[in-house]
Amino acid sequence: MKKTRTLALIGGIVAAASLALTACSGPASAGSAGSGDAAMTIAVVTPYLSNASTKEVIDLFSEDAESRGWQVSVEDTAGDMNKLNSAFQNAAAQQPDAIVLGMGDPTQVSLGLKSAADAGVPVFAIDAAEADGIAANVTSDNTDLGEQSANALIEAMGGTGAVVMLTHDPHPGVKERAAGAKAVFEKAGITILESKHVEVPGPVDDARKSVQDLLSAHGDAVTGIWGGWDEPALGATQALQAAGVTGVPVVGIDGQDFALAEVAKGGPFTATVKQDWESIAAQVADLIEANAAGTAPEKTQYELPGTLVTKDNAGQD
Repeated sequence: MKKTRTLALIGGIVAAASLALTACSGPASAGSAGSGDAAMTIAVVTPYLSNASTKEVIDLFSEDAESRGWQVSVEDTAGDMNKLNSAFQNAAAQQPDAIVLGMGDPTQVSLGLKSAADAGVPVFAIDAAEADGIAANVTSDNTDLGEQSANALIEAMGGTGAVVMLTHDPHPGVKERAAGAKAVFEKAGITILESKHVEVPGPVDDARKSVQDLLSAHGDAVTGIWGGWDEPALGATQALQAAGVTGVPVVGIDGQDFALAEVAKGGPFTATVKQDWESIAAQVADLIEANAAGTAPEKTQYELPGTLVTKDNAGQD
């Protein structure tokens, strides 16, 4: 009887020790949801969610991340960079496994990046730029996007003429595209009549109004319109059609569905350069997952190619 009580006591001590060890060990490393471990949490912050391409790539990233068992939150500041800094600071305070900047100029969110660094939260970017505080930026080769679109516009213009450029320098990618396009125009002897900043949110309406004014100011001198992304190109197309102006081609960049539909019609919207948003979103997720497992990105900038779309291939997948 005494022996039985002793064995029971020993068994109780072993069980208690086992429970204590389990409690102290806590959950395993984040990112392996589905095996009973805690899911990684990712905070996405962006100033441009109203833009079609931004929404597309953030939706694709969110879907990819959630398929890995991660929890994703998205906060949009509608073009307000001060709020973007606050969004970063709020996100960092929540201690997520990573913060993702969904487009935007990193130099305008230095306070937010500092708050993330102070909190030990890594920051990754989609179509932004290299900067201190960003582990890696994944984007398209924006110079090439600008060059491809400019060459397409020159071809549609018959090799000569004068263009209007619709730009948005606060977005590093658009600024880089504009620089690439400008170099092509200058080398080809194409006159740049004016570079017009397009407001965001509301780029379609703003571009339409700007092009109406530019047509009034420059008249028949305008023989082509270059859009830094598809939405201002659509606004330019609408302005030309409303004014009854024909023979002035327009190009954009992004390859959004509405742009592909316009290009397929054979109207003023002559070409766009489609970005591979699915691959960009997936690579950001891969980099975050590898970083959480202890493998830091090999470089701070990853660039993927874009594909020129004209009427000849607009209906192809």
